[in-house]
Amino acid sequence: MNFVLTAILAVQMLTALSMIGLILVQHGKGADMGAAFGSGSSGSLFGASGSANFLSRTTAVLAAVFFACTLLLAYFGNLRAPESGSVLERAAVTAPAPAASGAAAQIPATAAPAPAPSTAVVPPAPAASGAAQIPAR
Repeated sequence: MNFVLTAILAVQMLTALSMIGLILVQHGKGADMGAAFGSGSSGSLFGASGSANFLSRTTAVLAAVFFACTLLLAYFGNLRAPESGSVLERAAVTAPAPAASGAAAQIPATAAPAPAPSTAVVPPAPAASGAAQIPAR
């Protein structure tokens, strides 16, 4: 299975590089527009419509192969069953336990509960308005 994925990935990369080269080599349709306005012998404004040369057909075939390779890689990538869910869940399961040495050994395992205050002193509120004052106990 690993060989198939490697082969598909290699075909996709070669196809992408070939498409880049062919697209850069091709002559744009807008390049003949200046010739159509007086200095050339073009038959129409944007050249002959419907005529596809070797480079444009090859680019279309390479685009179809690239698309097919992309779909196959996506299919094979989702085909594998996940071990335990997401990457974060797998990292939490396989995380190493902290070592009990040095400063970590000095920290107690259980924290002592804080003593409950028997008499809580509430400071009086500012005397700006009489309605906002809290009576002291």
